[in-house]
Amino acid sequence: MTVILAIGGTDSSGGAGLTRDTAMAAGLGAAVRPVVTAVTVQTDEAVLAIHPSPPQAVADQARAALATPPAPGAVKIGMLGSAGVAEAVNDALPAGLPIVLDPVLKASSGGRLMAAGGFGALLQRAALVTPNLVELEAISGSTGSIEAQAAQLLAQGARAVLVKGGHGTGVESIDVLYTADGAATPFAAARLPGSKRGTGCSLATAIACRLARGDSLPEACRRGKAAVHRWLGC
Repeated sequence: MTVILAIGGTDSSGGAGLTRDTAMAAGLGAAVRPVVTAVTVQTDEAVLAIHPSPPQAVADQARAALATPPAPGAVKIGMLGSAGVAEAVNDALPAGLPIVLDPVLKASSGGRLMAAGGFGALLQRAALVTPNLVELEAISGSTGSIEAQAAQLLAQGARAVLVKGGHGTGVESIDVLYTADGAATPFAAARLPGSKRGTGCSLATAIACRLARGDSLPEACRRGKAAVHRWLGC
């Protein structure tokens, strides 16, 4: 059984967060060990309240999940909520475990969930950071081209950046994997009509599941995107 550690918030509407992580992982034959960073009160249209978990409680959850066999093969990090929780998570995670960081700044229903500069050392530790176009600009601190923004994030210490194209335009949704060696690898899929919440959660979770199974980073991104595309087409 493939197991991943999923760190993030709950969503009372069921559209995103740990609920969506668990559903995507289950669809890929994997199990989730959940670590709750916050309880959010949400509908599909609005964030009504956020009840954050204390940093120590988050760290304790992570350590207990990691100590439960079989050991998780990768970590997916979503909503953190504060720099203090980010620091607690960083301290709790062992070296060598692949981390996929989905840098959630706002809920798709509109509420702010994290400051752009709050990720701390996790940004450098993650095997992959998966910003959308809005998050990329905020975290990189650059208003240049997408390529320049990704390069700025890599210069800040990120190991690899998958820029999600869901907020872009055109008949295809194109995600691009940027790595420190200067490579830029695109992953394209037909842009589907309509929208669903939780696509960022789903993609980062799917990639983490593939990394836990030993896929290379480009292959994990390719197969993760394909899994999300299948779900969106349901």
